[in-house]
Amino acid sequence: MDHEDCYQYDQTSKYDCLLFDIDDTLYPLSSGLSAQITKNIQEYMLQKLGIEEDKVPEMCALLYKHYGTTMAGLRAIGYNFDYDDFHSFVHGRLPYELLKPDPVLRSLLLSLPIRKVVFTNADKGHAARVLNRLGLEDCFEGVICFETLNPINKSSVSEAEHGSELGGSGTGSAGICDINHLLSVGSVLPRTPIVCKPFTDAFEEASKIAKIDPRKTLFFDDSFRNLQGGKSVGLHTVLVGSSHKTKGADYALESIHNIREALPELWEANEKSENVMHAGEIAIETPVRA
Repeated sequence: MDHEDCYQYDQTSKYDCLLFDIDDTLYPLSSGLSAQITKNIQEYMLQKLGIEEDKVPEMCALLYKHYGTTMAGLRAIGYNFDYDDFHSFVHGRLPYELLKPDPVLRSLLLSLPIRKVVFTNADKGHAARVLNRLGLEDCFEGVICFETLNPINKSSVSEAEHGSELGGSGTGSAGICDINHLLSVGSVLPRTPIVCKPFTDAFEEASKIAKIDPRKTLFFDDSFRNLQGGKSVGLHTVLVGSSHKTKGADYALESIHNIREALPELWEANEKSENVMHAGEIAIETPVRA
């Protein structure tokens, strides 16, 4: 995703890029879509991977907790599957009609005089459908998603390739690891071949792709771990979905709709300077597909 310098932003501004997660950030947890995603993931584990039904819920939660996504955790502990098949099963059957157009958020985003980029662990199809349902598809300069950070389907690469390419300890040839056993004995968990939040390599790669300076970027996410990961590379962070700040969060918003009340400086910087953006006419951001 190449960034074209359409505008010259005020170098004195505190932020020159806003980085947004999608799920439970641009729309609320109460929509029910995330619950459907979890349900589909668990059904995939049961139907496609043959994991015992009584183990699926706890295993799903543990892998999400320790790896950022259940999918990344499944690959780390040795399950071999096609990434596109996983995404098709999990996201392809979602009731996207649960999401409604959000003209309030659209207006807020379009009024922001700062670059805006989406950064999600989801696949590009899911990202596109959610943004379209919310009416936000043209509000962002680009989308960094699963395929952006994992451009080749590595579902069948060798253990040696895991190690050489990603620094992982691949477990495919060694069989399936028992996550509960590893945790109970205090073992170091195997690394995943999937690049995703909340890990540092994902944030570093996203920064390179979007050509952003983490020190001048504000990152919005609903996940504490993702915010901590972003903080580790220098991002300024905003917790969405709670009004209570936690470790790793510089700001906290009960809803993304509260962004102007909580962060008026994002608009004030433009109001105070006529040089924030130089253009002969009203600028229109063109979405860049990852």
